[in-house]
Amino acid sequence: MYGRRASQLLKEIDSSEAGQLAPFNSDVFDQVIRECNEHNSQFQSLIRKMVEQNLDIETTRNEDHYGAAIHHLSLLRNKRCLMAYMYNRAEVIQSFRWKVGPVLPHDIQEKLHFSEKEYFKNHSAAIKSYISEMDIDLTVDMVPPKDPYIQVRVLEEIGEVSLGDHYVSLTKNSLHFLRVLWKNFWSRDPHK
Repeated sequence: MYGRRASQLLKEIDSSEAGQLAPFNSDVFDQVIRECNEHNSQFQSLIRKMVEQNLDIETTRNEDHYGAAIHHLSLLRNKRCLMAYMYNRAEVIQSFRWKVGPVLPHDIQEKLHFSEKEYFKNHSAAIKSYISEMDIDLTVDMVPPKDPYIQVRVLEEIGEVSLGDHYVSLTKNSLHFLRVLWKNFWSRDPHK
């Protein structure tokens, strides 16, 4: 039956523990690719046959048209399944960078396809580049604070600032405990 192998890959993802990876299933993945190639070959053959018979591909409704439609839809389904398999694995691989750092343990590396190892390496390099460019370490304080207050030490005279429900006078060398509304904090312009 068409699509059975591709659905095996999705069942494998579904049965995996959240945040964990099963070894890359090269055998089934390659079988699905071969099935896609067969569908494409059959689809092209049926379309070519219709063109040779001078039939309008858009309006003709015969056995060749419906056969081509089945092969086309099967090809699309397999493609979506392969993309979902790779997308889910990529999400887990990205999370490893934050959980275990820039170097994966050997037991995790054994589960990855060579292209996934390259993906992890490139993802880690992009994060490292961003951290060095922005001069901020994103790997510290991975858990947001539970306390809604932050300590603010004023280095320059700013004056009176509105914090939504009240005003605060930020004078040089003063120390304040201010309530932060995290959803709005990052979107505010610091110069206003």
